[in-house]
Amino acid sequence: MADNTRTAPAAPTDEARQPRAGRAVAHAVQGRMAVLRRKLSAGELGSLPVVLVLAAVWIVFQSLNENFLSPRNLSNLSVDIVGTGLIAVGIVFVLLLGQLDLSVGSISGLAAAVFAVLNVNNGVPEWLALILAVLAGTAAGTIQGFSFARTRVPAFVVTLAGLLTWNGLMLYILGTSGTVNLDENGLVAKLTSYYFTNDAVAYAAAAVGTGLVFLVPHQDMRRRKAVGMPHRSLRGIVVRTGVVAVLAFAAAYLLNQFQGLPLALLIFLVVVAGLDIVLRHTHYGRQVYALGGGVEAARRASLHVTRVQTAVLAVSGTMAAIGGLFLASRITSVSQSSGSSVLLLNAIAAAVIGGTSLFGGRGTTWSAVLGMLVIQSIASGMAITDIHAAVQFMITGGVLFAAVVFDALSRRSQEAHGRA
Repeated sequence: MADNTRTAPAAPTDEARQPRAGRAVAHAVQGRMAVLRRKLSAGELGSLPVVLVLAAVWIVFQSLNENFLSPRNLSNLSVDIVGTGLIAVGIVFVLLLGQLDLSVGSISGLAAAVFAVLNVNNGVPEWLALILAVLAGTAAGTIQGFSFARTRVPAFVVTLAGLLTWNGLMLYILGTSGTVNLDENGLVAKLTSYYFTNDAVAYAAAAVGTGLVFLVPHQDMRRRKAVGMPHRSLRGIVVRTGVVAVLAFAAAYLLNQFQGLPLALLIFLVVVAGLDIVLRHTHYGRQVYALGGGVEAARRASLHVTRVQTAVLAVSGTMAAIGGLFLASRITSVSQSSGSSVLLLNAIAAAVIGGTSLFGGRGTTWSAVLGMLVIQSIASGMAITDIHAAVQFMITGGVLFAAVVFDALSRRSQEAHGRA
């Protein structure tokens, strides 16, 4: 006889009860957590730690003073980071080689002095004096870079000599007066005092920036996919673009609540983005990263080591000169204290705190932006909450120490996983 008994259907599992969209989200979250755990164990967290530190700094100071995240303070903060931030971007190039440039503070002061004396004391047109000042920084960096590349003396020794030389030259150029006041309505002064008051400019800049954040990696993905190389997923690019869009338009909205988009911030972001493309999407940039991985290996790969090393120090000197002009613009004067040791330490700290490795071969120009935001946020928070300035150095030093320790642990973890 046929068995007419029917087997009862199995009870649906918890996963089956969930809607399809819910299961997709759950799987996506689990996948992201798995990737995060893998990166944590391999020391590949990128900029996540510094972003968390920046968020913590903002939360703490906002709780101490509700004006910390006000449009006015954030606008001032966005201008204050530019001068030292530009210098830190140049430091990133040098750190990628596993070297250190100690002369950037002196070069920034030298460039500012050259501009001030040519324009104010000798009547040279501002545009010409500005170009000559930047070229002075480029020349100083090129001399140091060629000396470092040809003699193979460590860059920090060569640039330490440069620190003393360029500082002495700055004092000689300024002469006995010691201080030169800039025209408050002049070209250089407007670098940090001019704001685009039309709201559309800030939103347009946010839209263009967001578009580039999508287009550049998308084009890179297509090229890599065409030749069968590993590449980012389209979903990852879209998610990243969405996050950047939210942050960019929120920043544009806040800036428009005060005086609009600062010219200094716009120039800073354009320079950082441009140099980021140079580093990550050009033959020159790939050579810089390759040298950071090992000079001898780069020589065997037929890279022109002397040319690349000279160019990197030239970039550092150029960025130091441009940063020095923005710092002079902020206070509309140049004095014997320009290019102080504190400026040098802040520039180096910004690059390292932002995630650029001291061991070379890892970091981006955006590292300098994040690190500078941390340092300047601490300084701004100290000022707005009336905390003694000495505490600022202690907190910044603690954050720098933590960044260096994290960098060393990440390096050790990468070596253990065969990635260093």
